[in-house]
Amino acid sequence: MPVALLALAVSAFGIGTTEFVMMGLLPNVADDLDTSVPTAGHLVSAYAIGVVVGAPLLTAFGSRIPRKRMLLLLMAVFTVGNLASALAPGFGTLAASRVLAGLPHGAFFGVGAVVAARLVRVDRQARAVATMFLGLTVANIVGVPAATLLGQHLGWRATFLVVAAIGLVSMAALARCVPDLPRDTTQSLGRELRALRDRQVLLGLLTAVFGFAGVFAVYSYLASITTEVMGFSASTVTLVLALFGIGMTLGALAAGPLTDRALRPTLYGSLGLLAVVLVAFHFTAQVKWAALVTVVLLGAVGFMTTTPLQMLVMRKAEHAPTLASASNHSAFNLANAGGAWVGGVAIAAGWGWTSPTLVGAVLAVVGLAIAVTAGLLDRGPAWDASRVVASGGAAGKLPRADRVS
Repeated sequence: MPVALLALAVSAFGIGTTEFVMMGLLPNVADDLDTSVPTAGHLVSAYAIGVVVGAPLLTAFGSRIPRKRMLLLLMAVFTVGNLASALAPGFGTLAASRVLAGLPHGAFFGVGAVVAARLVRVDRQARAVATMFLGLTVANIVGVPAATLLGQHLGWRATFLVVAAIGLVSMAALARCVPDLPRDTTQSLGRELRALRDRQVLLGLLTAVFGFAGVFAVYSYLASITTEVMGFSASTVTLVLALFGIGMTLGALAAGPLTDRALRPTLYGSLGLLAVVLVAFHFTAQVKWAALVTVVLLGAVGFMTTTPLQMLVMRKAEHAPTLASASNHSAFNLANAGGAWVGGVAIAAGWGWTSPTLVGAVLAVVGLAIAVTAGLLDRGPAWDASRVVASGGAAGKLPRADRVS
C-alpha cells in the first residue's frame, strides 16, 4: 500500500473528528457561550453548509492547480478554520469559523479520491479510495470520543486546538508522502462542469442524497434512542457511538474489494441491506444485546454505500472526475441534514423514538430505486480502462468484473 494513502487517511481522520465532535460538545458550548442547546445545534448545520458550498466552489477554483498543492491548500484552510473555532469570542464568530472549517471538506475528499485512485493499479482503485475513507471511520471510533472527553474536561476550545494540530500534522504528511503527480493539461472548469451534467453522475448524486439520508435519520438520534429505548445510561452513549464507528470501519474494509469486483451489485446490495437493518432496528432496539449488534450492522452497511457511490461518479465523469467526486460529499451532507430533519419530523409527530428507523428504511429504498433505475438506463459502452479515473493513471486492461455496469 502506498504510504501516500496513509497521509490521506490521517487527513481524513482530522476532518472526520471535527465534523462529528460538535454533536458531543453542544452542552459545553451552549453553557460557555450562554445560549441554548438547540441554538448551539446550528453549529452542526454551519459545518454542513460549509461542505455543501465549498465542495463545488473550491474544486472549481483549484481546477488548474496541481493536485498535491491543492490538497495542502485545503488542509491549510481546514487548520485555520479549526484554530479560529478555538479562539472564537462569541457564537457568531464560532458559527462563521465552523463554516470555514467545513469549506475544504468535500473538495479534499474529491481531490483525494482522484489522487488515491492514481496511486494504484486500475483493479485496486476502489480499495485505495476506501483506505482513505478509513481515516473518517476511525475518527468515529477514536477521534470523536477522545475529542469529546477532552472537551468535557479541558473545555471545548481545547478540542479544536488539538484538531488544528492534527491539521498541521496532516499537511506535513501530505507534503512528505504524496508524490508530485503531473497535472492533466486537458483539465478545465468547463470540462468538469460538463462531466457533472452527465445523467449517470446526477443519478449517482441523487442516490447518495436519499440512500445515505436513511443512515442519518437514525444516527442523528442515536443518543436519545440509546437512553430512551435501549435503556442504557447517558454514560453509555459514547460506547454506542464507538460501536457505530466500528461498523463503519468494517463496512469500509469490505466495500473496497467488493466495489473493485462488482460496482453496481455492491451498491444495490448495500442499499438493500441498509433498508433491512433499519427495519430490524425498529424491533431490536428494545433488546439491549440485539440493539448493540444492530448498531454495528447499521454502521457497516450504511458506510458500505460510500465507496461504490464515490467510484461510480468518478468513473462516469471519465476524464473530469474531480468536481463530480467533490460534489458527492455535498450530496452526503445534504443527506445528513435531510435525514436528520425527516427523522425529527417523525419523532415530533409522536410516532416514537424508533420511528426514524422506519423513515430511514423508506429513504434507503428510494435510494435503491434510483440506483437500479440508473443501472437500467446505463446502456452506453462498458467502462474502458483506457479512460482511467485519474486521467493518466495506471494503464492496462480492466477485468470485466471491475466495470461499472
